[in-house]
Amino acid sequence: MKQTNNFPDVTAALAKNRCEAYLLVADSSNADMYFATKFRAGDPFCYIQTRNARDMMLISDMEKGRAQKESRIEEIVPLSFCDYKKRLKETADPGRAYGECIGQLLQKEGVRHVAVPRDFPVYTAQVLKEMGFTVNPIQSPLRKLREVKEKGEVNLIRQVQQANEEAMQAAIETIRTAEIEDNKLFLEGQPLTASRVRRIIEHCLLDHDCRAHGTIVACGKGAADPHWHGEGQLLASEPIVIDIFPQHKMHHYCGDMTRTVTRGETTEQLQQMYDAVLAAQEKALGMLKPGVAANDVHQAVCDEFEERGYFTDAEKGEGYIHSTGHGVGLEVHEAPSIGLREIPLQPGNIITIEPGLYYPQIGGIRLEDLVLITEHGYENLNTFEKEFVV
Repeated sequence: MKQTNNFPDVTAALAKNRCEAYLLVADSSNADMYFATKFRAGDPFCYIQTRNARDMMLISDMEKGRAQKESRIEEIVPLSFCDYKKRLKETADPGRAYGECIGQLLQKEGVRHVAVPRDFPVYTAQVLKEMGFTVNPIQSPLRKLREVKEKGEVNLIRQVQQANEEAMQAAIETIRTAEIEDNKLFLEGQPLTASRVRRIIEHCLLDHDCRAHGTIVACGKGAADPHWHGEGQLLASEPIVIDIFPQHKMHHYCGDMTRTVTRGETTEQLQQMYDAVLAAQEKALGMLKPGVAANDVHQAVCDEFEERGYFTDAEKGEGYIHSTGHGVGLEVHEAPSIGLREIPLQPGNIITIEPGLYYPQIGGIRLEDLVLITEHGYENLNTFEKEFVV
């Protein structure tokens, strides 16, 4: 089905950097490439946008028909247009032949000065330089455009987040129904492990055409490492951090949420940590609206923790050791960051609010919601409960 969306205009960035075209070479796992073209391909292809707001794709002849049907781009140029096979025979170097094809297309458009993202393929850049082009690596203007989501993008992220909540429900219900024996969790007579809960999460996501990326089911003291995936049998009366961040397999948009639960009786120390994290999250959520600076939201979380006696200096290696959130869209971590930088929030930003506390001798507690900044405040895209003891 043909994909449509508003034109991703980068001409202002071209003018600022005195370039005549913006060039991408990547496959569709690159979020900027998919955003610009709405085309899914496992092999790298080329996207060009010129200073007069004209864009095109250079793609293999095999993919031309599909690109014409599925991508956002009207002008699809096959490699045969640039004599790719002839160049390949002459050079015996696929990378050089492809780079020369890009160069030929740029020459046809009257382009000599090219802007590229900072992660542009080095060899392709070298070929273009040898052909006489100026190649200027710049901060991605597409990444900046991706910060503000349109209504259609918001709805796609809602879809993924709903699948995320169902997966979280399945995971927590599994833990809730587990039996406790010798302070360990068992399900139907078998040890309940982190990997078993992950499989339950992943199967649920697959039912909604989503794939999991590094799902965290981290129990006990190891959960003091915020990105430890977790392993081994789950324990009773220990915090279990469940962080799920799926991506839809077709439209590529992501979701993100975290809950922390414990099965069995908890300690006063863990309950106080949980209450502090919940209070910090609620304080941050209460501040969200257009124009509020991201660093002010982060500082409010730090203030709440410090008032309760918890560290907020990451160099100490314990307490609150990360930023308060990040953007979510075609990537699970994208701009804007809710941390130390003074970035004003805008309507259409979709961000996480995810404070946490981490102590190596105790474990970790984290809560994460996904929220949309609206014209007058925010909308929480999560409806899932926050209950520590299950």
